[in-house]
Amino acid sequence: MSAVLPTAAFLYERVRRVIPPIEWPSFVDDIDAILALKRERNAIILAHNYQTPEIYHCVADIVGDSLALARKAVTVEAQVIVVAGVHFMAETAKLLNPNKTVLIPDLGAGCSLADSITAQDVRLMRQSYPGVPIVTYVNTSAAVKAESDICCTSGNAKAVVESLGAPRVIMLPDEYLAKNVAAETKVGIIAWKGRCEVHERFTPADIRELRAAYPGVIVLAHPECPPDVVTEADFSGSTAAMSDYVEREKPPRVVLMTECSMSDNVAVAHPEVEFVRPCNLCPHMKRITLANIRVALEENRHEVRIDPGIAGRARRSVERMLSI
Repeated sequence: MSAVLPTAAFLYERVRRVIPPIEWPSFVDDIDAILALKRERNAIILAHNYQTPEIYHCVADIVGDSLALARKAVTVEAQVIVVAGVHFMAETAKLLNPNKTVLIPDLGAGCSLADSITAQDVRLMRQSYPGVPIVTYVNTSAAVKAESDICCTSGNAKAVVESLGAPRVIMLPDEYLAKNVAAETKVGIIAWKGRCEVHERFTPADIRELRAAYPGVIVLAHPECPPDVVTEADFSGSTAAMSDYVEREKPPRVVLMTECSMSDNVAVAHPEVEFVRPCNLCPHMKRITLANIRVALEENRHEVRIDPGIAGRARRSVERMLSI
Protein backbone atom coordinates (compact mmCIF):
# COMPACT_ATOMS: atom_id res chain seq x y z
CA MET A 1 0.00 0.00 0.00
CA SER A 2 1.71 3.15 -1.20
CA ALA A 3 0.29 5.40 1.53
CA VAL A 4 1.99 3.37 4.26
CA LEU A 5 5.54 4.41 5.08
CA PRO A 6 8.00 1.51 5.01
CA THR A 7 8.86 2.01 8.70
CA ALA A 8 5.24 1.41 9.69
CA ALA A 9 4.18 -1.07 7.02
CA PHE A 10 4.58 -4.09 9.27
CA LEU A 11 2.29 -2.48 11.86
CA TYR A 12 -0.50 -1.95 9.37
CA GLU A 13 -0.57 -5.66 8.68
CA ARG A 14 -1.73 -6.17 12.27
CA VAL A 15 -4.69 -3.83 12.00
CA ARG A 16 -5.72 -3.81 8.35
CA ARG A 17 -8.97 -5.64 9.18
CA VAL A 18 -10.08 -2.92 11.62
CA ILE A 19 -8.48 0.28 10.28
CA PRO A 20 -9.43 1.30 6.72
CA PRO A 21 -6.50 2.09 4.38
CA ILE A 22 -7.73 5.66 3.97
CA GLU A 23 -7.32 6.30 7.73
CA TRP A 24 -3.88 4.79 8.20
CA PRO A 25 -1.75 7.63 6.76
CA SER A 26 -3.11 9.98 9.44
CA PHE A 27 -1.58 7.74 12.12
CA VAL A 28 1.84 6.98 10.66
CA ASP A 29 3.78 10.11 11.69
CA ASP A 30 2.65 9.87 15.31
CA ILE A 31 3.35 6.13 15.46
CA ASP A 32 6.88 6.55 14.14
CA ALA A 33 7.52 9.45 16.53
CA ILE A 34 6.18 7.51 19.53
CA LEU A 35 8.30 4.45 18.74
CA ALA A 36 11.40 6.67 18.56
CA LEU A 37 10.51 8.54 21.74
CA LYS A 38 10.05 5.32 23.68
CA ARG A 39 13.56 4.28 22.78
CA GLU A 40 15.01 7.69 23.61
CA ARG A 41 13.28 8.02 26.97
CA ASN A 42 13.36 4.39 28.12
CA ALA A 43 9.57 4.49 28.17
CA ILE A 44 6.77 1.98 27.81
CA ILE A 45 3.06 2.37 27.14
CA LEU A 46 0.37 0.52 29.08
CA ALA A 47 -2.89 0.36 27.11
CA HIS A 48 -6.28 -0.76 28.34
CA ASN A 49 -8.45 -3.03 26.20
CA TYR A 50 -10.73 -0.09 25.42
CA GLN A 51 -8.07 1.86 23.54
CA THR A 52 -8.39 2.18 19.78
CA PRO A 53 -6.48 -0.31 17.60
CA GLU A 54 -3.81 2.14 16.41
CA ILE A 55 -2.83 2.60 20.06
CA TYR A 56 -3.48 -0.93 21.31
CA HIS A 57 -1.75 -2.79 18.49
CA CYS A 58 0.78 -0.28 17.17
CA VAL A 59 2.45 1.57 20.06
CA ALA A 60 1.49 -0.21 23.30
CA ASP A 61 3.97 -2.46 25.06
CA ILE A 62 1.62 -3.96 27.63
CA VAL A 63 -2.11 -4.39 27.02
CA GLY A 64 -4.97 -5.85 29.00
CA ASP A 65 -7.70 -5.23 31.52
CA SER A 66 -7.24 -3.31 34.77
CA LEU A 67 -5.99 -6.39 36.63
CA ALA A 68 -3.46 -7.31 33.95
CA LEU A 69 -2.13 -3.77 33.75
CA ALA A 70 -1.82 -3.56 37.54
CA ARG A 71 0.04 -6.88 37.71
CA LYS A 72 2.39 -6.09 34.85
CA ALA A 73 3.07 -2.53 35.99
CA VAL A 74 5.18 -3.83 38.88
CA THR A 75 7.47 -5.76 36.52
CA VAL A 76 8.49 -3.00 34.13
CA GLU A 77 12.08 -1.82 33.99
CA ALA A 78 11.44 1.34 31.97
CA GLN A 79 11.89 4.66 33.73
CA VAL A 80 8.84 6.30 32.11
CA ILE A 81 5.36 4.77 31.99
CA VAL A 82 2.67 6.27 29.77
CA VAL A 83 -0.82 5.05 30.63
CA ALA A 84 -3.16 4.89 27.65
CA GLY A 85 -6.23 4.60 29.81
CA VAL A 86 -8.08 6.67 32.36
CA HIS A 87 -6.77 8.55 35.38
CA PHE A 88 -7.34 5.91 38.06
CA MET A 89 -5.24 3.49 35.99
CA ALA A 90 -2.40 6.00 35.86
CA GLU A 91 -2.67 6.47 39.63
CA THR A 92 -2.52 2.70 40.13
CA ALA A 93 0.60 2.50 37.96
CA LYS A 94 2.17 5.28 40.05
CA LEU A 95 1.24 3.57 43.32
CA LEU A 96 3.07 0.46 42.18
CA ASN A 97 5.99 2.39 40.69
CA PRO A 98 6.56 5.30 43.10
CA ASN A 99 10.09 6.02 41.85
CA LYS A 100 9.19 6.11 38.17
CA THR A 101 7.68 8.83 36.01
CA VAL A 102 4.06 8.01 35.18
CA LEU A 103 2.30 10.09 32.54
CA ILE A 104 -1.37 10.40 31.58
CA PRO A 105 -1.78 12.00 28.14
CA ASP A 106 -5.05 13.78 29.02
CA LEU A 107 -6.06 14.81 32.53
CA GLY A 108 -9.69 14.79 31.41
CA ALA A 109 -9.64 11.01 30.94
CA GLY A 110 -11.73 10.26 34.01
CA CYS A 111 -14.33 7.66 34.96
CA SER A 112 -17.96 7.87 36.02
CA LEU A 113 -17.35 5.21 38.66
CA ALA A 114 -14.35 6.99 40.12
CA ASP A 115 -16.35 10.21 40.20
CA SER A 116 -19.25 8.54 42.03
CA ILE A 117 -17.50 8.25 45.40
CA THR A 118 -15.11 10.20 47.62
CA ALA A 119 -12.83 9.31 50.51
CA GLN A 120 -15.33 10.95 52.86
CA ASP A 121 -18.07 8.67 51.52
CA VAL A 122 -15.94 5.64 52.35
CA ARG A 123 -15.29 6.90 55.87
CA LEU A 124 -19.03 7.38 56.39
CA MET A 125 -19.72 3.84 55.13
CA ARG A 126 -17.19 2.48 57.60
CA GLN A 127 -18.92 4.36 60.40
CA SER A 128 -22.32 3.05 59.30
CA TYR A 129 -21.12 -0.57 59.15
CA PRO A 130 -18.45 -0.95 61.86
CA GLY A 131 -16.24 -3.99 61.46
CA VAL A 132 -17.40 -4.76 57.92
CA PRO A 133 -14.44 -4.92 55.50
CA ILE A 134 -14.43 -2.59 52.51
CA VAL A 135 -13.62 -3.91 49.04
CA THR A 136 -12.99 -1.14 46.55
CA TYR A 137 -13.01 -1.54 42.80
CA VAL A 138 -9.83 -0.29 41.14
CA ASN A 139 -11.99 2.16 39.20
CA THR A 140 -11.54 4.69 42.02
CA SER A 141 -9.16 7.43 43.05
CA ALA A 142 -6.09 6.78 45.17
CA ALA A 143 -7.78 8.70 47.99
CA VAL A 144 -10.68 6.22 47.97
CA LYS A 145 -8.33 3.23 47.79
CA ALA A 146 -6.50 4.62 50.82
CA GLU A 147 -9.69 4.38 52.89
CA SER A 148 -10.33 0.76 51.86
CA ASP A 149 -9.17 -2.62 53.11
CA ILE A 150 -8.48 -4.19 49.73
CA CYS A 151 -9.04 -3.50 46.03
CA CYS A 152 -10.55 -5.70 43.34
CA THR A 153 -11.14 -5.71 39.60
CA SER A 154 -14.02 -7.15 37.63
CA GLY A 155 -11.81 -10.17 36.96
CA ASN A 156 -11.07 -11.06 40.58
CA ALA A 157 -13.93 -9.47 42.54
CA LYS A 158 -15.50 -12.74 43.70
CA ALA A 159 -12.14 -14.16 44.78
CA VAL A 160 -11.29 -11.00 46.70
CA VAL A 161 -14.67 -10.90 48.46
CA GLU A 162 -14.42 -14.54 49.52
CA SER A 163 -10.76 -14.21 50.57
CA LEU A 164 -11.73 -11.98 53.49
CA GLY A 165 -13.59 -14.72 55.35
CA ALA A 166 -16.27 -12.25 56.44
CA PRO A 167 -20.03 -12.92 56.41
CA ARG A 168 -20.60 -9.65 54.59
CA VAL A 169 -18.53 -6.93 52.94
CA ILE A 170 -19.00 -3.43 51.63
CA MET A 171 -18.29 -3.31 47.90
CA LEU A 172 -17.64 0.07 46.29
CA PRO A 173 -18.50 1.86 44.05
CA ASP A 174 -20.08 -0.17 41.20
CA GLU A 175 -23.62 -1.16 42.13
CA TYR A 176 -24.01 -3.62 39.27
CA LEU A 177 -20.68 -5.35 39.78
CA ALA A 178 -21.57 -5.74 43.45
CA LYS A 179 -24.96 -7.24 42.62
CA ASN A 180 -23.48 -9.58 40.03
CA VAL A 181 -20.88 -10.79 42.53
CA ALA A 182 -23.59 -11.19 45.17
CA ALA A 183 -25.39 -13.61 42.84
CA GLU A 184 -22.29 -15.83 42.77
CA THR A 185 -21.34 -15.94 46.45
CA LYS A 186 -22.84 -16.57 49.87
CA VAL A 187 -21.09 -13.49 51.24
CA GLY A 188 -23.50 -10.64 51.93
CA ILE A 189 -22.73 -7.60 49.76
CA ILE A 190 -23.46 -4.00 50.76
CA ALA A 191 -23.33 -1.95 47.56
CA TRP A 192 -22.76 1.69 46.62
CA LYS A 193 -24.76 3.44 43.88
CA GLY A 194 -22.03 4.07 41.32
CA ARG A 195 -22.44 2.93 37.72
CA CYS A 196 -20.36 2.84 34.57
CA GLU A 197 -21.88 5.23 32.05
CA VAL A 198 -21.02 2.83 29.21
CA HIS A 199 -22.24 -0.46 30.65
CA GLU A 200 -25.37 0.81 32.35
CA ARG A 201 -26.85 1.64 28.94
CA PHE A 202 -27.10 -2.00 27.86
CA THR A 203 -30.49 -3.65 28.34
CA PRO A 204 -31.96 -7.16 28.01
CA ALA A 205 -33.98 -5.82 25.07
CA ASP A 206 -30.72 -5.00 23.31
CA ILE A 207 -29.66 -8.62 23.63
CA ARG A 208 -32.98 -9.95 22.38
CA GLU A 209 -32.83 -7.64 19.38
CA LEU A 210 -29.28 -8.78 18.62
CA ARG A 211 -30.30 -12.44 18.81
CA ALA A 212 -33.18 -11.78 16.42
CA ALA A 213 -31.01 -9.87 13.96
CA TYR A 214 -27.99 -12.19 14.18
CA PRO A 215 -29.18 -15.79 14.69
CA GLY A 216 -26.80 -17.90 16.72
CA VAL A 217 -24.84 -14.95 18.09
CA ILE A 218 -23.05 -15.61 21.38
CA VAL A 219 -23.46 -12.75 23.85
CA LEU A 220 -20.66 -11.90 26.29
CA ALA A 221 -21.42 -9.27 28.93
CA HIS A 222 -19.14 -7.31 31.24
CA PRO A 223 -20.07 -7.58 34.95
CA GLU A 224 -20.48 -3.80 35.12
CA CYS A 225 -23.66 -4.35 33.08
CA PRO A 226 -27.02 -4.49 34.91
CA PRO A 227 -27.76 -7.91 36.44
CA ASP A 228 -30.67 -8.57 34.06
CA VAL A 229 -28.28 -8.07 31.14
CA VAL A 230 -25.77 -10.50 32.68
CA THR A 231 -28.59 -13.02 33.17
CA GLU A 232 -29.65 -12.68 29.53
CA ALA A 233 -26.09 -13.15 28.23
CA ASP A 234 -24.36 -16.45 27.46
CA PHE A 235 -21.27 -15.53 29.47
CA SER A 236 -20.17 -12.73 31.78
CA GLY A 237 -16.62 -11.75 32.63
CA SER A 238 -13.96 -9.09 32.62
CA THR A 239 -12.54 -7.87 29.33
CA ALA A 240 -9.71 -10.38 29.75
CA ALA A 241 -12.22 -13.17 30.40
CA MET A 242 -14.21 -12.20 27.31
CA SER A 243 -11.07 -12.22 25.19
CA ASP A 244 -10.12 -15.61 26.62
CA TYR A 245 -13.61 -16.93 25.84
CA VAL A 246 -13.28 -15.95 22.18
CA GLU A 247 -9.80 -17.52 22.04
CA ARG A 248 -10.99 -20.73 23.68
CA GLU A 249 -14.45 -21.23 22.14
CA LYS A 250 -14.01 -19.46 18.78
CA PRO A 251 -17.74 -18.75 18.37
CA PRO A 252 -18.67 -18.16 14.70
CA ARG A 253 -20.51 -14.97 15.68
CA VAL A 254 -20.14 -13.04 18.92
CA VAL A 255 -21.12 -9.75 20.50
CA LEU A 256 -19.24 -8.14 23.39
CA MET A 257 -21.50 -6.05 25.61
CA THR A 258 -18.81 -3.58 26.60
CA GLU A 259 -16.88 -0.61 25.22
CA CYS A 260 -16.76 -0.53 21.43
CA SER A 261 -13.01 -0.68 20.83
CA MET A 262 -12.75 -3.99 22.68
CA SER A 263 -14.30 -5.79 19.70
CA ASP A 264 -11.84 -4.22 17.28
CA ASN A 265 -8.88 -5.25 19.41
CA VAL A 266 -10.00 -8.85 19.88
CA ALA A 267 -11.03 -9.15 16.23
CA VAL A 268 -7.45 -8.54 15.08
CA ALA A 269 -6.40 -11.96 16.37
CA HIS A 270 -9.55 -13.79 15.26
CA PRO A 271 -10.34 -13.30 11.57
CA GLU A 272 -12.50 -16.45 11.68
CA VAL A 273 -14.95 -14.86 14.15
CA GLU A 274 -17.65 -12.41 13.13
CA PHE A 275 -17.94 -9.60 15.67
CA VAL A 276 -21.28 -7.83 15.99
CA ARG A 277 -20.58 -4.38 17.42
CA PRO A 278 -23.09 -2.59 19.69
CA CYS A 279 -21.05 0.58 19.73
CA ASN A 280 -21.12 2.16 23.18
CA LEU A 281 -18.06 4.40 23.40
CA CYS A 282 -16.35 5.52 26.60
CA PRO A 283 -15.83 9.27 26.17
CA HIS A 284 -13.00 9.20 28.72
CA MET A 285 -10.99 6.42 27.08
CA LYS A 286 -11.39 8.17 23.75
CA ARG A 287 -9.61 11.25 25.08
CA ILE A 288 -6.39 9.27 24.71
CA THR A 289 -4.99 9.58 21.19
CA LEU A 290 -1.74 8.95 19.37
CA ALA A 291 -1.25 12.70 19.21
CA ASN A 292 -1.44 13.29 22.95
CA ILE A 293 0.62 10.18 23.73
CA ARG A 294 3.32 11.71 21.52
CA VAL A 295 3.07 15.06 23.31
CA ALA A 296 3.18 13.32 26.69
CA LEU A 297 6.51 11.75 25.76
CA GLU A 298 7.87 14.91 24.15
CA GLU A 299 6.91 17.28 26.99
CA ASN A 300 6.61 14.97 30.02
CA ARG A 301 2.89 15.74 30.13
CA HIS A 302 1.01 15.10 32.46
CA GLU A 303 2.97 13.59 35.34
CA VAL A 304 0.92 11.75 37.94
CA ARG A 305 1.70 12.69 41.53
CA ILE A 306 0.05 11.29 44.65
CA ASP A 307 0.28 12.68 48.17
CA PRO A 308 2.65 10.38 50.09
CA GLY A 309 0.24 10.11 53.00
CA ILE A 310 -2.43 8.78 50.67
CA ALA A 311 -0.11 6.74 48.47
CA GLY A 312 1.15 4.43 51.20
CA ARG A 313 -2.32 3.39 52.34
CA ALA A 314 -3.66 3.12 48.78
CA ARG A 315 -0.67 1.00 47.74
CA ARG A 316 -1.42 -1.39 50.61
CA SER A 317 -4.95 -1.97 49.30
CA VAL A 318 -3.73 -2.65 45.77
CA GLU A 319 -0.90 -4.92 46.92
CA ARG A 320 -3.33 -6.94 49.04
CA MET A 321 -5.38 -7.52 45.92
CA LEU A 322 -2.35 -8.57 43.88
CA SER A 323 -1.31 -11.06 46.55
CA ILE A 324 -4.51 -13.09 46.05
